[in-house]
Amino acid sequence: MRFRPCIDIHDGKVKQIVGGTLSDEQGADTNYVSEYGADYFGRLYRTCNVPGGHIILLNKAGTKEYMEDIRAAAEAMKEYPGGFMIGGGVTTDNAQEYLKLGASHVIVTSYVFRDGLIDYDRLEELVNEIGKEHLVLDLSCRKRQNSDGSYGYYIVTDRWQNYTDTELSHSTLDMLSKYCDEYLIHAVDVEGKRCGVDQELLKLLGQWSGTLPITYAGGVSSFEDMDLISELGQGKVDVTIGSALSIFGGDMDFNEVVNYSK
Repeated sequence: MRFRPCIDIHDGKVKQIVGGTLSDEQGADTNYVSEYGADYFGRLYRTCNVPGGHIILLNKAGTKEYMEDIRAAAEAMKEYPGGFMIGGGVTTDNAQEYLKLGASHVIVTSYVFRDGLIDYDRLEELVNEIGKEHLVLDLSCRKRQNSDGSYGYYIVTDRWQNYTDTELSHSTLDMLSKYCDEYLIHAVDVEGKRCGVDQELLKLLGQWSGTLPITYAGGVSSFEDMDLISELGQGKVDVTIGSALSIFGGDMDFNEVVNYSK
C-alpha cells in the first residue's frame, strides 16, 4: 500500500472540502484553507519522494476561478514534474495541455459519462489522444438502494452531485481496465468527514482480481484506518489522505504517514 499525496484547488487556493457538498450555487463546506500555495506542496512532496499524487481542480471548467485553479496547479507541477496526476474538467480538448504542463496522467470521470451511461466514443477518443498509459479513471461512488432493496455503489459525476446508472463492481473494473492505467476511487459518502473509512467498499476493491493500481480516498482519520485499508485492500489498494493530515489541519502527522507507507 502506497501513500498518494493530494492537492485540492478551489478558487486558486489549496483547500480541503467535504466533497459531497460541492456545487456551483453554494460552493462547498470547507475543512481547511492553506496559507501556502500549491507550489509549496509540490516541493514538499518532491522532497519526501512521494510521487503519484493527485491534483484536483474543483471549480467549474470555463470559469475565471477554474483558470486560477489551473495556474496554481501549473506551479505545483513545475516544482514536481511527473509527480502528479491532474483532474477536474479534463476533455480531449485540453488533456494534452495538462500533460505538457508536467502531469503524468489526467484524471477523468464526467467527460466519459453522459446521461448516466459510459460514453465509449468519448473514452476511446481520449485514449487515442493521449494513450491509456496517461489516463486515470475516477470511479468515485456513493451507495444507493436498488429496486430489489439491496444496496450498491454507483459512480457519481459532476463533482459527485449526479448518480450514473453504472454500478461499481468487479465486472465494471474489468471492463474499463483496457482503457486506463489506474483507478482513483473516492468513497463520497465519507469523503472529507474524517469519520472512518468505507470498509464495505474497501473489501470490494481488495477482492478484485485485476492488476491495475487503485487509489482509495475517503474518511481516513487515523493510523488504525490505514491498517484497515491495508488489510481489507489486501495490500493492493493505495491511499490518499486529505483533511486528516497535519499539513491540512488534521491530527495525522504527515511525516509519519509517509514513513508508514514506506
